[in-house]
Amino acid sequence: MTELTDELIADLQTIDTPTVCNALELLIPERRGYGFTTQPLVCTRPELPPMVGIARTAAIRSAHPSHLKGREAGAMNDGYYAYIDEGPKPSIIVIQDMDDAQRGYGSYWGEVNSNIHKGLGALGVITDGSVRDLPDIADGFQMMADRVGPSHAYVHVVGYGAPISVAGMRVVSGELIHADQHGAVVIPWTVADQVLDAAKQIAEREAVIINA
Repeated sequence: MTELTDELIADLQTIDTPTVCNALELLIPERRGYGFTTQPLVCTRPELPPMVGIARTAAIRSAHPSHLKGREAGAMNDGYYAYIDEGPKPSIIVIQDMDDAQRGYGSYWGEVNSNIHKGLGALGVITDGSVRDLPDIADGFQMMADRVGPSHAYVHVVGYGAPISVAGMRVVSGELIHADQHGAVVIPWTVADQVLDAAKQIAEREAVIINA
């Protein structure tokens, strides 16, 4: 399996997420119809370079208080942050909001959590929940969310490390993610080191049409 090296990150940051999707259509055509976000997300910092990192998955709720109290609630939070800190980095946090029709009721993401997660090696977050504190987010930390909101309400983590689905993209912990202002895509490890070359092939073909 390909490893996420500094060289691979630098290569993949030279292309945008639509180009990655094009390359994957060439490399693994059976993946053409899935593996990427299909619902719109707000990108709070479109000027940042593409995120290339390893998925850490979690689920949250915010419309109602957690049923966990005291030590149990503390254990959930401690376990979550330990999970975020473990394993290869850089990471991208991918969080599903489980409140269905009330999704985005409260935000898990603001000034404090962006700084904590950046300190734990995360480049940013992709969530179908909400985000806030936009001017005060950690420097260089990207946020892609369903919406922007003012409050954290009763937001709390309800699980982590399991497969989730965010904005139509199913994600398994440990998968490789590429994301920018267009959305996000899962890059299978088996072809990760072939994506840039495939993208160049496509660009050469497109150049003929564009120049004409």
